[in-house]
Amino acid sequence: MLSALAVALLPLAAQAQLGNAAAATPAAPLATGVLAPADARAWLARIQAAARGGNYQGTLVYSTGGQVSSSRVWYFSVADQAYERLEAQDGRQQRIVRHNDRVHTFWPQSQVAVVEKRETLAAWTTTPQAVDPQALEQYELRREGNARVAGRDAAVLLLWPRDALRYAQRLWADMASGLMLRADVMAEAGGAQRVLESTAFSEVAIDVRPQPDSVLQIMRKLEGYQVLRPQQKLTTLDAEGWILARPIAGFRLAGCMRRGMETAGDGESVLQAVFTDGLSHVSVFVEPFRPDRHTAEVQAQQGATATVMARQGEHWVTVVGDAPPATLKLFAVAFERRRP
Repeated sequence: MLSALAVALLPLAAQAQLGNAAAATPAAPLATGVLAPADARAWLARIQAAARGGNYQGTLVYSTGGQVSSSRVWYFSVADQAYERLEAQDGRQQRIVRHNDRVHTFWPQSQVAVVEKRETLAAWTTTPQAVDPQALEQYELRREGNARVAGRDAAVLLLWPRDALRYAQRLWADMASGLMLRADVMAEAGGAQRVLESTAFSEVAIDVRPQPDSVLQIMRKLEGYQVLRPQQKLTTLDAEGWILARPIAGFRLAGCMRRGMETAGDGESVLQAVFTDGLSHVSVFVEPFRPDRHTAEVQAQQGATATVMARQGEHWVTVVGDAPPATLKLFAVAFERRRP
């Protein structure tokens, strides 16, 4: 899910009580169906806590459209510090390491390294294993039973959308820790649900000893690389002269920034606004229209990620997100220029 994998959830005391009750009555039938609001919030909060506050490593397998790729993943949480490392195992070599808001992406074949200080925006997840409990405003959470993933017992949960603006997602959450072990994004086709993409651990170790130095050492090794440093600045739509004239139901603005590259040459930057419903994310990119580059309007989809490109006066608008193309078109049409 780095789409991106790359790219990831009860108060813990309440979950412990549920776990103890289940252990005390192993013969009791498993409750399935729509979860009560409190139970649904508890599950999503537990999954989110496991993704952001745990220590784990393993192999994530991503599949879509008959294509399969895998990545090795390490995640460590030490006090209030987060360390993350991801290494692609297939295709073009790529290595991503993160310490809090500092992210280094290495491309060994081309000897290019992208060094960023990513601004933290509300509702932006740093791993594909997290779901914001606010998603329950737009999705119904159902318990479907138990299963095994990567040799571990998991609870099977279904986030079912309340409208056609978003996809359904089936989640497998580790019974012991709450970590999300697998996630399938699904769309309706011919009256049935088909899987658009799936991300799952093929093997995983949870509660491993944190090794933050294994991340920091990689971040220091920039010798021999051409280093690119994208520039980012937090801003607002109003300050940039833009507005979402017709809000898209269930989506709220998570943040807005202006992005650029110090090596771009022409000094141009791109405005990015991120919207979320707690589970799905949609990014709207705005840049000056250039006839040599923007030759035709585009609609494309790979797995659960769709892209819509269209001209908006003297600007070019690109909308990307893990939502149906029809939803992205609504964003493209509603994004309007209010002043130069």
